[in-house]
Amino acid sequence: MLSLARRQSAYKNSLVEPARLLTSVFLGADSPQQISRGNIFRLLAQIPHPPSDRSTLLQIQPAYYLSSSVFMSMASGGEGSSAIPHRHTNRLAKERSPYLLQHAHNPVDWYPWGQDAFNKAKNEDKPIFLSVGYSTCHWCHVMERESFEDEEIGKILSDNFVCIKLDREERPDVDKVYMTFVQATSGGGGWPMSVWLTPDLRPFIGGTYFPPRDHGRRPGLKTVLTRIIQQWQNNRTALESSGDRILEALKKGTAVDANPGESPPLAPDVAKRCFQQLAHSYEEEYGGFRDAPKFPSPVNLMFLMTYWSVNRSTSEGVEALQMALHTLRMMALGGIHDHVSQGFHRYSTDSSWHVPHFEKMLYDQAQLAVAYINASQVSGEQVFADVAKDILLYVSRDLSDQSGGFYSAEDADSVPASGGPEKREGAFCVWTASEVRELLQDVVEGATGSATQADIFMHHYGVKEQGNVDPEQDPHGELQGQNVLIVRYSVELTAAHFGINIEKVNEVLASARAKMAEVRKSRPRPHLDTKMLASWNGLMLSAYARVGAVLGDKALLERAMEAGNFLKDHLWDAERQTILRSCYRGDQMEVQQISPPISGFLDDYAFIICGLLDLYEATLQTEWLQWAEELQLRQDVLFLDDQGGGYFCSDPTDSTVLLRLKEDQDGAEPSGNSVSASNLLRLSRYTGRQEWLQRSQQLLAAFSDRLTRVPIALPEMVRALMTQHYSLKQIVICGQRDAPDTTGLLAAVNSLFLPHKVLILIDNEADSFLSQHLPMLSSMTQQGGVATAYVCQDFTCSLPVTEPQELRRLLLDGTTEN
Repeated sequence: MLSLARRQSAYKNSLVEPARLLTSVFLGADSPQQISRGNIFRLLAQIPHPPSDRSTLLQIQPAYYLSSSVFMSMASGGEGSSAIPHRHTNRLAKERSPYLLQHAHNPVDWYPWGQDAFNKAKNEDKPIFLSVGYSTCHWCHVMERESFEDEEIGKILSDNFVCIKLDREERPDVDKVYMTFVQATSGGGGWPMSVWLTPDLRPFIGGTYFPPRDHGRRPGLKTVLTRIIQQWQNNRTALESSGDRILEALKKGTAVDANPGESPPLAPDVAKRCFQQLAHSYEEEYGGFRDAPKFPSPVNLMFLMTYWSVNRSTSEGVEALQMALHTLRMMALGGIHDHVSQGFHRYSTDSSWHVPHFEKMLYDQAQLAVAYINASQVSGEQVFADVAKDILLYVSRDLSDQSGGFYSAEDADSVPASGGPEKREGAFCVWTASEVRELLQDVVEGATGSATQADIFMHHYGVKEQGNVDPEQDPHGELQGQNVLIVRYSVELTAAHFGINIEKVNEVLASARAKMAEVRKSRPRPHLDTKMLASWNGLMLSAYARVGAVLGDKALLERAMEAGNFLKDHLWDAERQTILRSCYRGDQMEVQQISPPISGFLDDYAFIICGLLDLYEATLQTEWLQWAEELQLRQDVLFLDDQGGGYFCSDPTDSTVLLRLKEDQDGAEPSGNSVSASNLLRLSRYTGRQEWLQRSQQLLAAFSDRLTRVPIALPEMVRALMTQHYSLKQIVICGQRDAPDTTGLLAAVNSLFLPHKVLILIDNEADSFLSQHLPMLSSMTQQGGVATAYVCQDFTCSLPVTEPQELRRLLLDGTTEN
């Protein structure tokens, strides 16, 4: 599925045979009939494809798919670099994207995606070679070093193709179109993505990673390019017509529309099926879904907690909660969690969450912080709240810009502290036993056998003299003799083992981690992608707002407001009433923008609106609510499908984006439509706009087939469907904003996991925005001069309550004590 493909460049054994057959079809084609549509489709109809949560996107089988990525292992991060003076500089040097800048000195005549490249292709009647990746993609950098820095291959590319380099994080709309093509014609995909297009941008061949030259039966990029040139010259009509037919099939196969008068599917049935599908894929020993590789999948965990919230008395509800909490516990203990410098890595290469792919992505930090703080609300366990704070500590320190924005990612690879020209996976994060012993030499008073800090630390975190990484998780030998920290024993067991109390163990471990963090500071750091994306900043805004509200942490709420102001100052074009997709850190640490800027996509609007709604509920300052309403109105103008329901991912009037797609999967990030379905429901309760309630219902109806058949593909949308079914509670608190009695009621609300609620504050100063939109608020007042809460649902309100415990009871079971 796409969430599994997005950080891996390859699919393994299940695609070897298709790749081999397709290679022989295309590269061995000497006559037009050999690459005719009928021959190819008949051939490929017999080829099995790997199971995928994207499932039956299309019924057609692959046409042309050329890739050697199927022979490669799971991706790791990296950024190729060289100390050699630059011999070449191309026009990418003028770009701001870190990924494009990494290719600015290739001997390839690269263009960024844009009209200049399109015009050149049409004027010279050349095919386009589109190469798509992102700055922390390991195999993107491997392909750069092997192929795009190769003089001979660079000349072939530049002489015969118009070469376009695209940062998929800048232009997710373009990436989705051609990834849909590659997936539909191959059964898999990933990055780097390599696609060949006609001058009018229609794809005719696609693949992922290619080595530079042939290896056995695997075609190298040079061979592929040579054959494409020959086919373009001698068999162009067949190439173009096949690509056209596939594109037309894709347009039909990717359509998501509601039938006139169609209603959304029944939420309890869909939610139960989603739970059952997740339970089927759940791995009981260490949590998570599937054996390996294991991804955090926050959308799954959020669904499971929400499912529990409406099924608390059932065995399935209890099981759902256990699945979520166990997964979160095991992740927090594992090597995927950075125990020294905080935050979470991208995924685990093994089933026990031990050896990660060390890249850190902003969107993972944002969603996991929310998942952990929700787990703390559900369970009452402080450990989950501590992990949420731990994540935000990392983001505040390492992924924050002085403007208030958040950077996109940290790479997995870096130069080892011992030196050398080659970057290595995890070099910044791993430890040898000798390093730990040298650093933590102090004897711990009272410990059995005069144990040192190192002895206790190594026991607790599984550090071994020979290293603790299984060779199967280290195919390139980069982690040989190294240790990835993983909690092997509870604090209680470690204390018993060394004959000291728990407080002493916690003190020793905290001191050791602090010393190791200082050592980390002296190591060469991984590449930092300082691009600031509107959508991911919206996710992070939600994280700071939600965690800050639950913990009552003013510093976190201040940081959330800084993020909100950053979005308005740097990623909102007030004149054009448009969200901007991205901005960049300049050489002098200033915020820079490209010209022309990239207009925002559906995800940018949806995630920011969600963040603003969360920020309002955390601060109760209506300026954020007003901007959320304004942005939703703009989203409707730009992306709404009036006829079929739901929203297109990008501006449907952009002629350079060939497919009008509606994202139908909640993967590493939730889909814009899933988040929008919830946003519309929440906003309808804040603004009284009934058309937004109807619009959410129409959106959910448009995805009825997907929700009914494979709800596991859309767990975030299932949550929205549940919200629509169970109806949002409006919790209205009348009181002075910072008064103790008001904050007591707010703390009671924020202590609970209430996925189906909106929170409103009415203070003594008349709030024109809320009172104009919701006339019913005028009848709600303080009782006896103290802060008072009302809980309303389906146009019916409870009797007022003034005590926090009374409000908690009302919210949990709908009753109050007389």
